[in-house]
This record gives sequence, C-alpha cells and structure tokens, in this order.
Amino acid sequence: MFNHEKRDIFFDLDHTIWDFDKNAEESLHELYFKYKFDHLFNQESSTRFIETYTVNNHRLWELYHHGKISKPELRKARFADTFTELGVDPALFPEEFELEYLAICPQKTNLFPNAHETLAYLGDGYQLHLISNGFKEACETKLEKSNLRKYFKNIFISEVIGVNKPDPRIFQFAMSTARAQAQQSLMIGDNLDADIRGAVNVGMDAIFFNPNVVEKPADVSHMIIDLKELQSIL
Repeated sequence: MFNHEKRDIFFDLDHTIWDFDKNAEESLHELYFKYKFDHLFNQESSTRFIETYTVNNHRLWELYHHGKISKPELRKARFADTFTELGVDPALFPEEFELEYLAICPQKTNLFPNAHETLAYLGDGYQLHLISNGFKEACETKLEKSNLRKYFKNIFISEVIGVNKPDPRIFQFAMSTARAQAQQSLMIGDNLDADIRGAVNVGMDAIFFNPNVVEKPADVSHMIIDLKELQSIL
C-alpha cells in the first residue's frame, strides 16, 4: 500500500480519535436547558442550536488552522454567530455558559469506534505520536479523561509549538523531535487540508479518516471509514 516501510505514525486527535461532535453535542444539550435556552430561542429541542453551532464551529476552526483568527476570536464568534443566525441578540449570551462548556466538554470520553483497540494494536509495532491543533488545556484533559496518553510517545499541540497544521513547520518539528523520517512516517486524520495535504506536502504518506463517508478527493490516495481498518492495513 505504501512505498516505504513505516516506523512512526502521527495521529490527529479531534474528529479522528476523540469524537468532538458527539462530545460537544452532549455538553451543549446539558447546558441548553440549564441556561434556559429553550425559552430564549423559543425552541423546546436543543437540536437546531447544536446544529447551527456545529456548522459555525467547523467553519471557524478552518480559519484558525490557517492563522486567520485567534483563539479568543474563535471562542467568541462560534456562539455569537450562532445566536445571530437564530435571531437572538448575541449580547444575551451568558459568559458562564462558555466557561462551563470549556470545563465540561473536554471531560467527555466518547471516542470513535475501535479507538483503544486500534491504538493498542499499532503500539506494538510502531512509534505513535499525536499532532493536534486543539488548545493545550483541552487536549491534555481529553487525553487524561479518555485514557489516551499512554499510547503516544510524543504529544505535539499547535498552541504550544506556535504553528498550526497544515503549516509544514509543525510536521517538521514533530518529525525532528520524534527522530522520524518523512518516508517512514504516516499521518492519520480527518481534515483534508490540515492533516492530509499538510502531511503530504512535507513528504509523508497520509490516511484520510472519513467516518461520514464523504466523497474522496482525487488527490487523496488512502482512506478509511473505521479506525479498525488500520489493523489490516498496517
């Protein structure tokens, strides 16, 4: 499948191992009713709020990947834009909601199916590392609460390093620190731009994790829809 034997495997965290959308949905659903958003939005269900937030959050994270917005701007805009789209003045958004969300969500432990099983399997034959564009405090909490830290030799968090995927410098820093060669390295992630093309641009092979089964772009060589597939590929 690959031109070179692999030694080092680099994983993304959110949307690849840690099920960000599911954990966010649980957290937002709890807080929606705690803060009486059902009255504020005149919606008994939290569904529309969560769906609108999710679209905005994904859009803003893409901007953050490329350094077009800052961490505070991302955190402020994802809820402000959601309020605006739902026809409610964003000035009515309670700051305590954001603080509770940031405290609760990273403690959730929903992972994609077969995550622990696959990481344990790969750990027997490869050096595993993590490269995340997530924020430091949240990443560390997710790894601890979900019992994931034990699988990875190195944890690379963009906020700590100072550059985000797909910037080639974060991949180069990660490989240098891990003493890994690009030809012997593999990146696995869900984001076509940040994870897949970012890795390919520095000479690494990459596998697109595609649990939502969207159409595979022509420039993407390798794809899986379940982490368990890695056990037969590697």
